[in-house]
Amino acid sequence: MGGEAGERRLGRAMSFGIPDVALGLVMGFVEDPWDRDAISLVCRHWCRVDALSRKHVTVAMAYSTTPDRLFRRFPCLESLKLKAKPRAAMFNLIPEDWGGSASPWIRQLSASFHFLKALHLRRMIVSDDDLDVLVRAKAHMLSSLKLDRCSGFSTSSLALVARTCKKLETLFLEDSIIAEKENDEWIRELATNNNVLETLNFFLTDLRASPAYLTLLVRNCRRLKVLKISECFMLDLVDLFRTAEILQDFAGGSFDDQGQVEESRNYENYYFPPSLLRLSLLYMGTKEMQVLFPYGAALKKLDLQFTFLSTEDHCQLVQRCPNLEILEVRDVIGDRGLEVVAQTCKKLQRLRVERGDDDQGGLEDEHGMVTQVGLMAVAQGCPHLEYWAVHVTDITNAALEAIGTYSSSLNDFRLVLLDREANITESPLDNGVRALLRGCTKLRRFAFYVRPGALSDVGLGYIGEFSKTIRYMLLGNVGESDQGLLQLSTGCPSLQKLELRGCFFSERALAVAVLQLKSLRYLWVQGYKASPNGTDLMAMVRPFWNIEIIAPNQDEVCPDGQAQILAYYSLAGMRSDYPHSVIPLSPSV
Repeated sequence: MGGEAGERRLGRAMSFGIPDVALGLVMGFVEDPWDRDAISLVCRHWCRVDALSRKHVTVAMAYSTTPDRLFRRFPCLESLKLKAKPRAAMFNLIPEDWGGSASPWIRQLSASFHFLKALHLRRMIVSDDDLDVLVRAKAHMLSSLKLDRCSGFSTSSLALVARTCKKLETLFLEDSIIAEKENDEWIRELATNNNVLETLNFFLTDLRASPAYLTLLVRNCRRLKVLKISECFMLDLVDLFRTAEILQDFAGGSFDDQGQVEESRNYENYYFPPSLLRLSLLYMGTKEMQVLFPYGAALKKLDLQFTFLSTEDHCQLVQRCPNLEILEVRDVIGDRGLEVVAQTCKKLQRLRVERGDDDQGGLEDEHGMVTQVGLMAVAQGCPHLEYWAVHVTDITNAALEAIGTYSSSLNDFRLVLLDREANITESPLDNGVRALLRGCTKLRRFAFYVRPGALSDVGLGYIGEFSKTIRYMLLGNVGESDQGLLQLSTGCPSLQKLELRGCFFSERALAVAVLQLKSLRYLWVQGYKASPNGTDLMAMVRPFWNIEIIAPNQDEVCPDGQAQILAYYSLAGMRSDYPHSVIPLSPSV
């Protein structure tokens, strides 16, 4: 077409006569990153427009690219989410010194990304110096800072952020490990220097929080809608709740105060703001749950994972919450509790049933187990479920088939089969998995963690055949031989992230599967059949593919002493911060 001039003509033709400004505005309404990626591949012209109009990017693996490369591709970014440590780190399966420092990124972000207003770091090591660099460069414009499951920084840095970032609307610290945890002056700094804050979250941290400072914060930050805190005695928060006129989401507090006699605790007429829609309370027992009864009908989210409620308590409380859209509980809710959920919560969209403590002093009574009975009830009674994560004691093909039949709106389904009982009712679960995947055509994320024998090679073949749209998959203790994994890998055309645990496929099968899964960008394996000299894994080598062997820690042995494989797509080449516990198998090319 005549070089550069021909390319411009082709770009105009592919744009159907749409001016660049209009094309950029149209692209601004396309939020799905997969759709944006598809748009950028139409032609070079559209790729440039996408680059200039893209406002948010998620980097799922910090070592997959460099800050400089990201800036050259998207120079106008306003929001960035960055993840580093593998998801397995949340379960203490990754060595503490694996890596994940935020320093290289924060230095470049502070120097080059001139429009950046929102930063979300997840599972990263963030030092006080990092936050100092970030604040010096971005304090005048930073509106959202999320340090999500991060570590390495202290409350001194939080005070600096609170004192200087006066436009900060969101400060998120949930489940992070923070030094100088007894120092809560940062809350006072936030209260006195910020009047635009809308979200403050330091839930599931060990940070001390003075009720007086929290009340001052609520009084001065009149836009505050989300407040999630650490443990703080509920009777000390009465003034806070009477001041928080527009609070919609609260988590934390505590009904357990070691310094107060139980008989002196009076929760009659306890007050929550009428605007409250989402609630998570710590250590609430049978005597205290009545404080929620007057507010149950208004609640859209209820988190009971950290309470001391029995199966019957769950039933009584859920019956008073007919408008719930999100419910998070432990498996003490039992089948009977899930039947109440199915009868009551017709608007439910997200349901999480976590494993309870097996030594919880009898809370897991004879009703406190989740089986196929509860799953079938929820599948039939809650037709709008989009997310469902559940730990079960027993499961059948019929229950999985019911989910496929009645829960067609699911985009994320995760099932863990516990080992509390010696046997399960039915095995293998191949036909149930096939029916579930055939019925739930919107699934994007799928986890199936069972016990040996519960899913055969035939079942793995079904997963490959019927997982057209699934992008993330976790499988545990599945399959009988390498053939099952190879059958799976002939399908799954959209699969980008695969995690395998306890499946014991051979290195050769893993390598072949990686090469056959054309969309795969990330693989984590714990438990596999190693070849005598490790050479079989070399068949996995391909351009831009980093492979790491994570050896069991000699001091703190990994579960079962199993080595791990971590492989990921990277434009950045080999990383330079490997600890002794990580062995790079081969360099990227």
